[in-house]
Formats: sequence, structure tokens, C-alpha cells
Amino acid sequence: MHVFLTEPGDEPFLSDELKRTFVGAEAELLAPGLLRTDVGLQSTTPPVLAFAPQLLPDAEAVSAASIREWSERLFEAVARLPEGQPWRLHLAPHYGTGGAGANRVRFIREAFRELLRKKRRHLLRTLEAGEAPFRETTSLVQLLLTAPDAGFLSVAPTPLLWQLRRCVWPFVKGELPVASDKAAPSRAFAKLVEAEQRLGLRIAADESCVDLGACPGSWTYVAVNRGARVIAVDRSPLREDLMANPRLTFHQGDAFKFTPPEPVDWLLCDVIAAPERSVELVLDWVRERRCRRFIVTIKFKGQGDYGKLEPLKHALPALCDEFFLTRLCANKNEACVAGVVSPAETQLAKGPFAADKKPV
Repeated sequence: MHVFLTEPGDEPFLSDELKRTFVGAEAELLAPGLLRTDVGLQSTTPPVLAFAPQLLPDAEAVSAASIREWSERLFEAVARLPEGQPWRLHLAPHYGTGGAGANRVRFIREAFRELLRKKRRHLLRTLEAGEAPFRETTSLVQLLLTAPDAGFLSVAPTPLLWQLRRCVWPFVKGELPVASDKAAPSRAFAKLVEAEQRLGLRIAADESCVDLGACPGSWTYVAVNRGARVIAVDRSPLREDLMANPRLTFHQGDAFKFTPPEPVDWLLCDVIAAPERSVELVLDWVRERRCRRFIVTIKFKGQGDYGKLEPLKHALPALCDEFFLTRLCANKNEACVAGVVSPAETQLAKGPFAADKKPV
């Protein structure tokens, strides 16, 4: 059994996405924002699920009457982890609106760590903190409480976790706090900051960026403040202080017709457009290797647009060293795709159509 988290209200959309991804998949609603399915996930091609903020693979329904019993359940689970390799622990409540669930999780964590100190101290030495992207050797234990005495326990050892890295996040429940910066031209900057965290890479000083559909300039604002050089493309100028920034070159015109004079480090795009246009823009830039990395939002007009993400899922594995496609915590009715473009020789090695503009 695999348990998927999603935003309450998005359950039908995740169910449809599962059916598109796994032929014949059926999903059962367990609780608001919680689905289960029995599809096979072990594959050399990690599944990509935009409507699943987090996955608990091979989850077991478990119960415990006390904090001590919960710590013992976790202690039994970590016995399945590979010896001497890094692992992480995610504990979270999925019930209530107050702090009771969070407090219970905190007490379970403390009791579990004490149990490890007494009986398996070596596991504490390989327990990783932080939210960096998973490595090939990383394992993950997740406990999601659906009530004080019930929940789901998932153990994803290496190499399974690495295989599922596009739908299992290093953030508890797949959630990140939405960034705040009152000096930014708009709140849209938070999408770029979150996408960088998920990708595990940041725009850096002296890197080159193209920001398509840049106005009023929130994504350019992040890049130039990091010391990057930006070509901003839009029909309308950006905020006055950004237009005066020496690291900004403004190109007035159609974002979908712009081609950089040479490959850039980052393609950034938060343009409002039909989803199929944004999808094709990503694929064109990646196939032509006009950028080394990219972060692009895909706007939806209605529920019928959600299936239009499928071409990205099929094409990007052969074109990218890494990529993700998900709905950000800072997104509204949109998704975000981001990745690292493979070198040309790697693209060719991955598949016969990887470098073609129009794959068969």
C-alpha cells in the first residue's frame, strides 16, 4: 500500500493523475488530503506526480496507545534500514487544527531518540538533519499520525528512495513555508525561492539568466540581488529600480519568440499563458539546450488543463539530469517544473529522440 498526501479538495485530481500514470490505478480516499493505492512503484524511471506533495511508499497502517509504544514502532522500523548509511526521519500529524498533534509528534521523537541512544546508538550517528535533496544512499522513515493512536508508517530504504525521488520530498509532508519579502515587486518571488529549495540549487553571482514574461520583476529581483546578470523579456517594463540596475538588460517583446544569443545558466519564466504554450516553451529550450537549468510555472485555466502536463513527464527524463514537476506551496492554480539540463552527449545516450525538437 502506498499513501499519498494532497491538498484537501485536490483528491479527484490526484486520482485522475494516478490513472494517467499507472494504467488501471484505483485510489481510495482515507481522509481529506489522503489517498491510498496499490500500484507498483518500483521502477528505474521515477514516477512524477504534480498533485502529490508527498508520498509514503510501502506504508503500513499502525496503531499505538502511548508515546512509548509509538517509539517502539519506529525502533522496529529502523531495523530494516541498510547498515552504516544515512537516513532521515519525518514525523507529522494529519489530524486536528491545534497544537496537540504537533506536541504528540515532538514527544514521540524525543522518546524514539532516547531509545536509539540506549539500544542502537550507531543509528544516531547516521541520522541526517536538514532538507537537502536526497542522495543515492539515503533512506527515509516517515510516520504520519491520523489520530493520537493511529497512523501510517513508511520505510523507504536505498535504493527505493532514490528511485522515487521525484515524488518523495526531503521536506516533512512535502511542505515548505512560503517566503516573505515586502521589498519584492510582488509575492511571485516566493515561487522562485521555493523552486530553488526543491531543486537544491540557487541562482548565484555572475550567472546568466533569462526571465521571460518578467514584469513587474519579482523573479528578476531575486536574481539581480544575488549578483546574477538578467535579460528580462516582456512587453512592459519592470519596476523602475530594476530597470536602472546595471545587471539587467531589458528586451521589450514577446517572451515566446525570444532566443538568447548564447546558452544561459538559468531560464526563468512565470508568464501567464495557456499551459500547452508554456509546456512547449520548456521543451523547446531544453531540447535546444538554450539553458543549463530552468524554473517555469505552468498556469491552469481549468481542471481540464491538468492532463496537459503529461508531455513534460514523458520527455524530461531523457533530457535532464534532474527535474521535478509539482504544485508549489506558493502556487495557486498552477504547477512548477524545474530541472538541470543534461549535456548533449548524455541526452543522446538516454534515448533516440532525446535531442530531437519533435520526438516521435
